Amino acid sequence: MKPVRIIPCLDIKDGRVVKGVKFVNLKDARDPVEAADIYCSEGADELVFLDIAASVEARATRLDWVRRVKEVTTVPFCVGGGIRDLQDMQALFNLGADKVSINTAAVKDPSLIKEASKKFGKQKIVVAIDGRKNPPGGSRPRLEVLIMGGEEPTGLDVVEWAKRVEKLSAGEILLTSKDADGTREGYDIEMTRLVSEAVNIPVIASGGAGKLEHFYEVLIEGKADAVLAASVFHFGTFRIKEVKEYLLSKGINVRI
Repeated sequence: MKPVRIIPCLDIKDGRVVKGVKFVNLKDARDPVEAADIYCSEGADELVFLDIAASVEARATRLDWVRRVKEVTTVPFCVGGGIRDLQDMQALFNLGADKVSINTAAVKDPSLIKEASKKFGKQKIVVAIDGRKNPPGGSRPRLEVLIMGGEEPTGLDVVEWAKRVEKLSAGEILLTSKDADGTREGYDIEMTRLVSEAVNIPVIASGGAGKLEHFYEVLIEGKADAVLAASVFHFGTFRIKEVKEYLLSKGINVRI
């Protein structure tokens, strides 16, 4: 079994790292370059940067902070938010990004996943899936895909969409529960497990980490391949080393 990856997520807005709850009520956390430097020194396996306002503001990812982050980052990093086409991806790879994450653009044009994988290699293409739970018995899927920064429902079933993006040659899936995001009440175990069991590509669990136990639960019960967190790292609840040492004590293979 490959070592489990511990991945800090840095949501970027107006050039700053921010964090909210359920995608709203954003609070300033820190400078992205400072954060990247610290997380690399603390043992992060990868970093994910998401320009969270790009799709809503109908613009491409702003590149100035990507340049600055690359100068201090010593681990692979992924950039997402506002990526609309192959040209946007190429611009990020030219600046040194190791992976790109697409969400809204992938839903609107699924062929973009296959084209990107063919051009850049599937290991560089992450499809982000934001999901929410709807009341059972309604007209919408119980697990529904959201786009546009979590503001627009799509009518797509999360699990069925995950299967489709795998067939289109996505390298991995970044799965975020909007309901759990920022709550620190735990990952959505059910959603994570259903997606993990439905696909053979890595699934990164995102949204809800608040206790050390939450990381273990989503790996064991949710069958995730990697765990992503933001609030607990940005606001000093845990250091990456603490999470890794805890998981190691529970028999989870991590890089120390």
